[in-house]
Amino acid sequence: FNMKSSEIDILVELLTNLPGIGPRSARRVILHLLKNRNNLMHPLGKSIHIVAEKIKICKNCGNYCMQDFCDICISNKRDKSLLCIVEEVSDLWAIERGKLFNGIYFVLGGTLNAIKGITPEKLNMEKLFERLKGKEIREVILATSITTSGQTTAHYLLNNIKKLNIKVSR
Repeated sequence: FNMKSSEIDILVELLTNLPGIGPRSARRVILHLLKNRNNLMHPLGKSIHIVAEKIKICKNCGNYCMQDFCDICISNKRDKSLLCIVEEVSDLWAIERGKLFNGIYFVLGGTLNAIKGITPEKLNMEKLFERLKGKEIREVILATSITTSGQTTAHYLLNNIKKLNIKVSR
């Protein structure tokens, strides 16, 4: 890849910010896109723009959606008494792909981490506890990772949710 173009260099730099893509992979992706401008590059660019402009965060759970509340939160077919607490939206999507859970979710947006300064306030836990006080949720599933910060988060949540007399599963 000998061609020097500031636009291509910028694109390489942007793509290397994505997980799992280094400079060589970024250049291969760019070459593939350039060879397929009409059927791949233009539609991809348009789709990225639309997603960037229109996707919102669900006011209830933290999932990504097109309106104020996601399809999961507004569905009448979901068990609203069962809440699964996950670290990230990617965890919610993985559980949904398995089609084994029919409750609702709450996305923390990360895990507690004193070293990085991630406190309960930064994870919007106050909103979670307010939601749990609303009597409709009878059982909570903690679906945090087995990392130290994931377990610390689960322990913190467990201690606070038990005070509300709600059943907790791990």
